[in-house]
Amino acid sequence: MKTAVYFCSCGDNITERIEFERLKSDLCRDSEIAYVKPAGFLCAAEGKQFLKNELLAERPDRVVIAACSPREYEKAFMQVLAEAGMNPYFLQMVNIREQVAWVTPDPDQAREKACALIRAAARRVALHQPLEKKQLEARTEVIIIGAGPAGLKSALALAQAGRKVVLVEKTPVLGGMPVRYEELFPNMECGPCMLEPVMGEILHGEHAHNIEILTLAEVIDVAGYLGNFTLKIRQKARYVDTVRCIGCSECIAPCPVSVPNEFHNGLGERKAISLAFAGALPNVPFLDSAACLRWKGKDCELCRKACPVEGAVQFGDQEKVLERNAGAIILATGSTLYDCRKLPQLGYGSLSDVYTSLEFERLLASNGPTAGSVLTKAGQAPESLAIVHCVGSLDKRHKPYCSGICCEYAFKFNHLVGSKLPGTKVYHLYKELVAPGKEEFSLYRHAADSADSQFIRYADIDDLQIRSNGDGKMIHYRDADGREDSFHAAMVVLCPAVEPATGSAELGQMMDVATDRFGFFEELHGALDSAQSKVKGVYLAGACQAPMNIQKSISQGMAAAGYILSELREGTRLQVDPVAASVNEAACSGCHVCRFVCPYKAISYTADGRTASVNALLCHGCGTCVAACPSGAINGNHFTNDQILAEMEAILQ
Repeated sequence: MKTAVYFCSCGDNITERIEFERLKSDLCRDSEIAYVKPAGFLCAAEGKQFLKNELLAERPDRVVIAACSPREYEKAFMQVLAEAGMNPYFLQMVNIREQVAWVTPDPDQAREKACALIRAAARRVALHQPLEKKQLEARTEVIIIGAGPAGLKSALALAQAGRKVVLVEKTPVLGGMPVRYEELFPNMECGPCMLEPVMGEILHGEHAHNIEILTLAEVIDVAGYLGNFTLKIRQKARYVDTVRCIGCSECIAPCPVSVPNEFHNGLGERKAISLAFAGALPNVPFLDSAACLRWKGKDCELCRKACPVEGAVQFGDQEKVLERNAGAIILATGSTLYDCRKLPQLGYGSLSDVYTSLEFERLLASNGPTAGSVLTKAGQAPESLAIVHCVGSLDKRHKPYCSGICCEYAFKFNHLVGSKLPGTKVYHLYKELVAPGKEEFSLYRHAADSADSQFIRYADIDDLQIRSNGDGKMIHYRDADGREDSFHAAMVVLCPAVEPATGSAELGQMMDVATDRFGFFEELHGALDSAQSKVKGVYLAGACQAPMNIQKSISQGMAAAGYILSELREGTRLQVDPVAASVNEAACSGCHVCRFVCPYKAISYTADGRTASVNALLCHGCGTCVAACPSGAINGNHFTNDQILAEMEAILQ
């Protein structure tokens, strides 16, 4: 076998420590090496042309390139081999720049180390197999997990471009959190009104046929990669046919069961069959089987009897597990609020009239539990209100980051309370104030200039104590200057830190998508690629990646759609890397160890469960299964045991 070695001097980077002629003399004594030739800069256009001409003239069987890191140039040199008519996998690179010349000051030691590495590469490359890349059609469908503003906007953009989209939403309604907000910062725009045109287009617009909406649904399994994802989705029974139902709501009033309404954060009640709230889309009720009398052994059919459309209420509806294929996935799962019960001194959950910001949003909304009236539990309009900023934020014991949007909606609350209840005293207790942007500062200025507003800065959340005094709350505080004081407030609103949505960690683990130290999905690069995850083909949109407002969430949703439209064009063919695992069926014992350790779900078993097989389309060639197999039945193409052992033996000689 004719093995050629090409030595790249990389200018003086390598030859300053490794003398080529002495190295060549040492290598030429090795019977495995046919010849050794130098080059100035193999990575340059002239260097690659030199290599191509050499390969065409010399016709070696195998090639070793001694140069810099294969991470940078291995693919480029493989392309040169292919252009010269050679199988590109007949190449082995040796990093003699970073791993030898730059870290070994003694020239003799550097030469000996380089010689050993090149000999080892020659032994290894002699065992390389002529692997061939496969091509397959890339799917262009997209699955979007989460139907908040970011998910909705990206779904509509993709559908308008002709892409098929599956929109997966775990609740019965579209719109995410903002559809519960009647006024949005900074321009006091109606949240449902703002999102309704987008939701209307998705449900009934010109491109609605390109969008499949799965409400009450969650992803339970993911396999594959960019261009070829397969997802399993569990969809709970709605018990109301979304096609037949006309949204008249006649089924709701006769229902005899009332339960706390989670869409009002438990502040109001709903029936066992109900709409989430007035104006919810799709305008189709859902039936809660956990509350319904039929699932408690009673033969109640009041809702079905009241329905004017035969067959719209379906007690026999069943939970389904659906399988959908896609070329890309957008994670738009949103966020949630920090649990204020972890700060018991603030009284949340133990004192009346202490609300989170989300609960207060529902009190302010005309379709909320109080029809928009701000009232205490005693039914009185509060004469004073305390808004506590930074609850859990900027605190190493809780959440060390600033959530950003909290100050924005706190100033909005100040404005709305002033409009609904003129003369109400509003106290802002804060650590830091944040209001960036060309419009955002206006509401802060309005609050700061109001004679009814007072700002109190504190240093630590433990410096605040909220206690009941019979007709309201006494807020005891130590301000940032160390002065202690107190004031009375009839109602308290807490502005908690924004944190990842419930289930984000499990979803990330299922999809092998990394999360950062705060639990949000981690972007590929915070500045350059914030809409891409570290898994090729999985994109991020909205507050699942970091606390953010609606404007930024929608922009990120559009960015994710843009990436997909760019990378998964119609007719695109993906190349499948042949560096994958393969199973020797005769040696397989059917122990299933490989299936459990595979991070890409690329291993399946025959029907009898006795023999493993590897799906090359899903396999990334990581070698985890090869190392784990107790019977040695799995080989890693291009990284076989024989190849690795030959390399090690040559190093140790």
